[in-house]
Amino acid sequence: MTTYLAERDTLVARYANEREQNRIPVEIAPGKKITLSTGEHSELIRAIIEEFAPRFAPGSLLVYAGDTGDKWGYFDAALLVELGVTIDSHAKMPDVVLHYTERNWLLLVESVTSHGPVDGKRHAELAGLFAGATAGLVYVTAFPNRAVMARYLPEIAWETEVWVADAPSHLIHFNGERFLGPYNVSE
Repeated sequence: MTTYLAERDTLVARYANEREQNRIPVEIAPGKKITLSTGEHSELIRAIIEEFAPRFAPGSLLVYAGDTGDKWGYFDAALLVELGVTIDSHAKMPDVVLHYTERNWLLLVESVTSHGPVDGKRHAELAGLFAGATAGLVYVTAFPNRAVMARYLPEIAWETEVWVADAPSHLIHFNGERFLGPYNVSE
């Protein structure tokens, strides 16, 4: 009996293999991939990294990508520390953080499929969380489509950006004096 069981996959191993097969592959840099849990939220995170970033922050580095199955799906803590930010494990990170190295901006992106956008409260939370950053902060809300965006339109904070995955070459700017960029308190 022991020999028989040793040669058989356990249910735990079989289910673990199935979960791994059902993950969403995301290319975070040429030749470098991570995987995320399945679901609409992770699909939008993939689109942010693979579609939004190359268009609006070309050459940017992925600092953080959340995952519904594992909060810290990808996290380059050392890069964030280099940029003046230390995050503890209880921090409520945005869904995606990108460092747009050419302009020294940190793009803080919320992926909205069922929870809210960067509203006034979330804007303030993120500003506090990234207060020590040596890079400018850019706040972005990403939606899978305009129908989802329409539900949250009244909540979106001014001086933020909105990107819609089903129209990836467009960016919506919510007021302010510049199209895309950080707003410094001293300005």
